[in-house]
Amino acid sequence: MNVDVLDESSYRDPDGEPVDVEGLTRLSRFVMEQMRLAPATELTMIVVDPGTMTEYNEKWMDKKGPTDVLSFPMDELRPGTDDLEAEEGYLGDMVLCPEVAQKDAESEGLVLGDHLELLTVHGILHLLGYDHAEPEEHEEMFSLQDELLRRWRDGGRTPGAASS
Repeated sequence: MNVDVLDESSYRDPDGEPVDVEGLTRLSRFVMEQMRLAPATELTMIVVDPGTMTEYNEKWMDKKGPTDVLSFPMDELRPGTDDLEAEEGYLGDMVLCPEVAQKDAESEGLVLGDHLELLTVHGILHLLGYDHAEPEEHEEMFSLQDELLRRWRDGGRTPGAASS
């Protein structure tokens, strides 16, 4: 699993630390493995400032202002299953905005690092075709998101992988 990270953000947390891109890279690889993607699958994560995120959100999503995460799927890859091996390819680009995530985390009483982990999993699931527009889609995606985060936070020791 190849995860390229472009940290184009000037973000620093209250302690002066940048986003933990190494940790988010490990999490991305973990999620990709859990979803049984082909070993040669590639993903790009871009960390941006609110101005850049606003441009992306307005241009590609037709929404005003910045958001916390955007996903741009490329090869329309889907998870592998017991019966089907996942195709190789370029999963897509995931864009994170830590400043927006920080505000969201604070308003929800969350730690930024935990919230960025959630957004990373959420973004990868969108790249894999999951959505949450309809109630049944929402339930499926958020249940899977919660399960992947639990496995990650348990040290990634849970055997098996999620299937679609």
